[in-house]
Amino acid sequence: YELGWRSLPLIAAAGYAVGIVMSMHTRASLERFGAEALVPAVLALALVRETGPLVVGLLVSGRVGAGVGAELGAMKVTEQIDALEAVAVDSFKFLVVTRVVACMIAMPILTAVMNITGIIGGWTAESAVSGMPFETYFRTAFSLVQFTDYVPGTLKTMVFGFIIAVTASYLGVHTSGGTQGVGYAATRSVVTASILMIAANVVLVRLIFFIFPETAE
Repeated sequence: YELGWRSLPLIAAAGYAVGIVMSMHTRASLERFGAEALVPAVLALALVRETGPLVVGLLVSGRVGAGVGAELGAMKVTEQIDALEAVAVDSFKFLVVTRVVACMIAMPILTAVMNITGIIGGWTAESAVSGMPFETYFRTAFSLVQFTDYVPGTLKTMVFGFIIAVTASYLGVHTSGGTQGVGYAATRSVVTASILMIAANVVLVRLIFFIFPETAE
């Protein structure tokens, strides 16, 4: 609930705004070559392949990563984790595994929302300029997007979810120093997860091009 449902408004609003901005920049670039008709397709392809997954990853890292790090950090400094282990509850499975799985499941769903609202935002900007109907825009947007474009991006978001949850959980359960340590864990969770995601994205793009060579064409 916390990882997915409560993140939807943020993701939807961000996706809509990103779609508007990307549409304006894309149109300005393609106008130089007289290719304005390709704005919907280029926007959709950029969202599905790269922009959607990465933006969602960074947003979830800031919202959920900080929350998980602070929550587990607070449980650590107040000895709630020790209390769970004292009553024979596996704190790793109960606190960490559940969050990792939830984040990996939620990320593809949130990315789909980002892509959809981004395309709607792109249509809003494009229709204001050219008056293009939504049906035409939507059909053109997916004229270049293939199944092999969507699958790698979806799998990539699951890796991002794994990185966010594992990083935040690790830093949270290793918190020390009282309430100051909790805030430190939350901050480190966001920064570390964001850096790891950006680095992993470089590797994943090369891996995707290797496994799905048609995406590099």
